[in-house]
Amino acid sequence: MKFALLGYGRMGKAIEKIALERGHQIVCKIDKDHQEGKLEEAEAAIIFSVPDAAVENMNLALSHSVPVVCGTTGWLEDYDQVVQNTQKNNTAFLYASNFSVGVNLFFKLNKIFAQIMQKHQEYNTSLEEIHHIHKLDAPSGTAITLAEDIIENSDYSQWKLDENGPETLSISSIRKGEVPGTHRVSYQSPIDNITIEHKAHNREGFALGAVVAAEWIVGKKGIYKMEDVLNL
Repeated sequence: MKFALLGYGRMGKAIEKIALERGHQIVCKIDKDHQEGKLEEAEAAIIFSVPDAAVENMNLALSHSVPVVCGTTGWLEDYDQVVQNTQKNNTAFLYASNFSVGVNLFFKLNKIFAQIMQKHQEYNTSLEEIHHIHKLDAPSGTAITLAEDIIENSDYSQWKLDENGPETLSISSIRKGEVPGTHRVSYQSPIDNITIEHKAHNREGFALGAVVAAEWIVGKKGIYKMEDVLNL
C-alpha cells in the first residue's frame, strides 16, 4: 500500500520503519518547511504532527480524498469540522489518542472497571500520566480518553489537572526523561488502593498500531475509532 506521512518527527520515522518492513511504500512526507512526494498518490495518510499543524494536515489530505489516520492530540476542539470535511470529500477518518493495541485493551478494561467501581462509593478515583519532556500537550490524549470513559461510567462530571472534588476527577501530568508513556488509574479508600496501569516500553507499539489502522482504513468511508480496527 502507498502511505503519506504528515509529520515526520520521531513518531513519523518510527511509523516509516514499520511500514517499510511490512512491504508498504511511503509516497509523500510533509513536515515543517519540508515536503517530498505527492500526497494525491497515497492510499492513506498517517498524521503525527505537532498539535498546531494537525488540523491543516488533516484537511489537506481530506481535500485529496485521502483517508486519514490521526494520532496527534491537543486539537479536538476542531473535531466536528474535520468530520464534516471527511464527509464532504467522501472519504474516511480515524482518530485515536493512542494506537497501541495494549492501550486500547487498557481502555476497554478501564471502562469495565469504572462500571464495577461505581457501586463502591468509598473509593476516590484519580489518574496519573507520565511522558517524556518533549511532549507538548498535558494531560495526554490517552489520559483524557481514560478520564472521559470513567466519567461516562461514574458519578464524576468533569476532569481537571491536579484538582479533585466530589464531582471532579483529578489528572496528574508528569514530564520527565524519555518516558514513552505510563498511564495509571487508581481507586483509593481508607482501607486499601486498587490500581490498573499501562506502561509502554518504547514507541514501536504506537507506530505498529498506526500502520495497522492505515492498512485497515484503505478503501473505507466514514468515521472510525481504533476499537473498530481491533473489533473490541
